Amino acid sequence: MQTRRYLLAGLGAASLGALSTRATAAEPPQQGRSEGRIPNVELKTHKGSTIRFYDDLVRGKVVMINMMYADCEGICPMMTANLVQVQERLGSRIGKDIFMYSISLRETDSPQDLADYAEMHGVHPGWLFLTGSRSNVRQLRYALGFYDPDPAVDKVENRHTGMVRIGNDSYNRWAMAPALAAPEQIVSSVLHVDRKSIPRVKTV
Repeated sequence: MQTRRYLLAGLGAASLGALSTRATAAEPPQQGRSEGRIPNVELKTHKGSTIRFYDDLVRGKVVMINMMYADCEGICPMMTANLVQVQERLGSRIGKDIFMYSISLRETDSPQDLADYAEMHGVHPGWLFLTGSRSNVRQLRYALGFYDPDPAVDKVENRHTGMVRIGNDSYNRWAMAPALAAPEQIVSSVLHVDRKSIPRVKTV
């Protein structure tokens, strides 16, 4: 298991740049769009609060978004463990000016299921786990680029895990990275879309 994890992480890091470029340019299918904007659908957090996804969680923010489900026995636990390392590297910025969201692909995952999952995997405060109706999650999945153009592949839940959507809504800067890439590589992608991280150029 560990060997497989490191192999996947290495492959993810190697392909990070290409995937980021492709994901930024990709257009989601029409049925997944909400007038060209991320759908403002209703979801529940693992703390039991009801939110509107775009208005409450994305508007004007730098975000990291991935898809998972609580009883996943494949990539989800490894992905979450890797993203915990990303959270630790970004420190106090998480929940303040960089936000992490994990969306369950299963509407049967209750807020308590997700709270238990977050606790089991050592997730720190500032990272929200979200659940909602099948139709609302599907809208988000398509709009955020977690889909496959082949309908037979697209209907398989675990094909939509393993990637992280990274974006800065204020400047419409978006990328996608493998969730098992080296934590430093994912942090680099986050800082790439975060205009606060642009080096200041001295003027003469």
